[in-house]
Amino acid sequence: RHFALLAVVGSVFLVCAISVTFVLGFAVSKWVGSALSVTKELAPASGPGQAQEGVLKLTVSPTGAGPGEMQQQASPILAGTELGSLADLYGQVNSGVVSIQVIVQRGAQIGQGAGSGFILDDQGHIVTNNHVVAQAQQITVVFYDGTEAEAEVVGTDDDSDLAVVRVNALPKGAHPLPLGDSDQIQVGEWVVAIGNPFGLGGSVTAGIVSAVGRTISSGATPFSIPQAVQTDAAINPGNSGGPLLNLSGQVIGVNAQIATGGGQANAGVGFAIPSNVVRRVAPVLIESGSYDWPWLGVVGTSVNLTIMKANGLDTQQGAYIDIVVPDGPAAEGGLKGTDGTVEVNGLQVSVGGDVVIEADGEPIANFDALLVAVAFENVGDTMELTVLRNGQRRQVVVNLIARPSQSDR
Repeated sequence: RHFALLAVVGSVFLVCAISVTFVLGFAVSKWVGSALSVTKELAPASGPGQAQEGVLKLTVSPTGAGPGEMQQQASPILAGTELGSLADLYGQVNSGVVSIQVIVQRGAQIGQGAGSGFILDDQGHIVTNNHVVAQAQQITVVFYDGTEAEAEVVGTDDDSDLAVVRVNALPKGAHPLPLGDSDQIQVGEWVVAIGNPFGLGGSVTAGIVSAVGRTISSGATPFSIPQAVQTDAAINPGNSGGPLLNLSGQVIGVNAQIATGGGQANAGVGFAIPSNVVRRVAPVLIESGSYDWPWLGVVGTSVNLTIMKANGLDTQQGAYIDIVVPDGPAAEGGLKGTDGTVEVNGLQVSVGGDVVIEADGEPIANFDALLVAVAFENVGDTMELTVLRNGQRRQVVVNLIARPSQSDR
């Protein structure tokens, strides 16, 4: 369908994480199933899956909740401090950043990789990307002073590309980094990325926030990650899992993906998983090892001029529902999908689907806004959606359930 064919011309998107050296030509293929969030083309993963709830935004390839509040102790060094320069910032936060080395073994084939991470708390929990540690047989954390420690995986979440690993003890001087509020990020503000690009641990780059509110692929599933932060700070293979920080020394994102324009190095467009997603997911991973995201069970796109004309709408605002997944929350609540097509300027355009214009009383400007509204609810929550159907407003109540497991997709 037309909404599953959008791609960014001339750009190839890479998950920036593991800078991999293959010992015996080992390559891990990622399973991409059908189920929720974005219709994204994933390459060189096993191929695009049939997505449910989302719109293709980027072409991505891998390189490498009722959660409680994060109980986190900020470093005394950082608390209440206004940092005067990037050198000051680096000196105060670098000891909270780690390099991560992994060994992946599959039969007789062995692969080595490297990524980044940051210390979350005094108990030795470290946040990184899921794709950094996925299928790792051995994980070694290298601290700022060169101290190495074996780590174990505490929890992983494919859908947000986040993972938490743990070491038994932190070396002297290593400290947690505080999480900032990613909802308060301003486009144009200065940020820094610290990590392990190309195996060069403790590297720092600076740039600005280029955009906020991006929807990016998780890389391993058809589900999307909402509210991603876009930056022009140089992020390269090996940076994945490392922190994107504001000038107050707070983590506002976890570096995860880059746009390269065809190569494998930074081309000025990088993406970080927002800190408010980390704040929701990480404590649940520590407590239970996995995270359940709420699920609506739809496929759709944003209302544009063509859809507006084809469906006789008087606005380009809203999320158009094309497919309602059988037996999902949307289907149970009575949400309606496309029932036909019409030709507009030579294109077949879906018609007859509901257009969601509000969720729990808040305006829904486009399909991404609907994804965000659902993602930041909890499994078991009820949502009241205001929809346009045949030009008339009506209310649809849905009871959100957990996203289907990969085996069910």
